[in-house]
Amino acid sequence: MSTPASKVIASKDAEELPSSEPSDSENELKSKKAGASVCSTDAGEDEVDDGDEEDESRVHVVLGPQLALKEQLEMDKDDESLRKWKEQLLAGVDLSDVGENPDPEVKISSLTIITSDRPDLVLPIPFVPNAKGYAFSLKDGSRYRLKFSFTVSNNIVSGLRYTNTVWKTGLRVENTKVMLGTFSPQKDPYTYELEEETTPSGLFARGSYSARTKFVDDDGKCYLEMSYYFEIRKDWAQAS
Repeated sequence: MSTPASKVIASKDAEELPSSEPSDSENELKSKKAGASVCSTDAGEDEVDDGDEEDESRVHVVLGPQLALKEQLEMDKDDESLRKWKEQLLAGVDLSDVGENPDPEVKISSLTIITSDRPDLVLPIPFVPNAKGYAFSLKDGSRYRLKFSFTVSNNIVSGLRYTNTVWKTGLRVENTKVMLGTFSPQKDPYTYELEEETTPSGLFARGSYSARTKFVDDDGKCYLEMSYYFEIRKDWAQAS
């Protein structure tokens, strides 16, 4: 399990970008904004269905009513193996701060873009787009990592997973799904770092992209869904 000071490196399975680039309308992009919500199903104008909802509904299993953490511990006291597992998972958790709410709460607070080419770029969530409507920019051919910071409260969140789908002028060019794991409630934030990636390079890879990011648990509860736009460009944008 992750700890506040530790980093978890995750692998990803993404599709390659196409080798041709249709033209983009910058004036149209300027009017578009990045948005974030809890379990929103809205997508950008140019996006197509990525099939995530169908996959989630196919594997979702109804596990019964959620119980408050204190109630779970009381029920499991006679099951030694389960009790030890939860004690290990909850090591350091102050149960007096947990409360009686059975529903876990997960707040994704920031995304950090890590690269050796420039200082780390920390982006609070929800993203605030720039004047052109982009949440952030990436340099073509650059190697980088994404790191999320998030907090968990109330109860254990089981099977938290991250999905990210990217489109370029309506064509889906990437669909990433990463299982983050199971996390206990605690005051300090967790950090989760994804596997290193390399942006595509060359003239045809540059331009604007739309994306949708989601965080969902094993019960199908969505903690964050946000749609936004970013760009791949020849050079890194100047730090503001």
